[in-house]
Amino acid sequence: MAQNTNLQEVSSQIRRDIIRMVNMASSGHPGGSLSITEVLTTLFFSEMNHSPKEWRRDGKDKDMFFLSAGHLTPAYYSTLARSGYFPIEELATFRKMGSRLQGHPSIDKGLPGVHVATGSLGQGLSVACGAALTKKINKEDNFVYAVIGDGESNEGQIWEAALFAAHKKLDRLIVITDWNGQQIDGPVTEVLDTGDLKPKWEAFGWSCKVVDGHNIDAIKEALQWAKSLAGDGKPKMLLMKTDMGRGVDFMQGTHHWHGKAPNAQETENALSQLKETLGDF
Repeated sequence: MAQNTNLQEVSSQIRRDIIRMVNMASSGHPGGSLSITEVLTTLFFSEMNHSPKEWRRDGKDKDMFFLSAGHLTPAYYSTLARSGYFPIEELATFRKMGSRLQGHPSIDKGLPGVHVATGSLGQGLSVACGAALTKKINKEDNFVYAVIGDGESNEGQIWEAALFAAHKKLDRLIVITDWNGQQIDGPVTEVLDTGDLKPKWEAFGWSCKVVDGHNIDAIKEALQWAKSLAGDGKPKMLLMKTDMGRGVDFMQGTHHWHGKAPNAQETENALSQLKETLGDF
């Protein structure tokens, strides 16, 4: 994507899209979508080798992205639309009957940018491992990216995939954890504490780095670090420290907005805190 894109401005617009989409649908997951915004913006507008015009579901000769934390579709769909995968106006159909923009990523209507249906927590990382192994077998030098959640990391399948990726030396697999400390039922520390994730991932054989997930320069540096280590035989984990609900004061830092849509007044309040930079849909 264009390197002169103002990533902070893109992030602000994506946050506006998230709020409006979830409000219009009276359904969705704004909290985690707001926490992962800078990460997706940096990936799609700066660091990934991808092309909306040349997109293929098999991902051949391009980088691939998998949203394992599938409920974060408001951020994902806005990022895809804003980077040219489908018309921005289509965001208004989010979670509507017959829409391509379902609550979790879906492939039944062929939405460009979505390689596989995800959202059953824990499974997306396994699919990303399969894609990374395929590229390794085919001697493609592209990267495979995935986003998982820290609440999702309660799932045993996450750790099965972690073992598999290390065993198969998938060193072009770059996984990002949205480490916001919240999940649907409350703080992660109260539901099922995962503790310090860095030594856990390192013990599973991964190269690991903790990053400020709202600092675009830090995110870019971390992604470049991960890519620079391709060939070391280790998959990469970037633990992005984020705030659930980032950018909206009454949503930030609480699990209460994990899966709750703002009403009209709350939407107006939220949008007043977010700068419109690229034009609303």
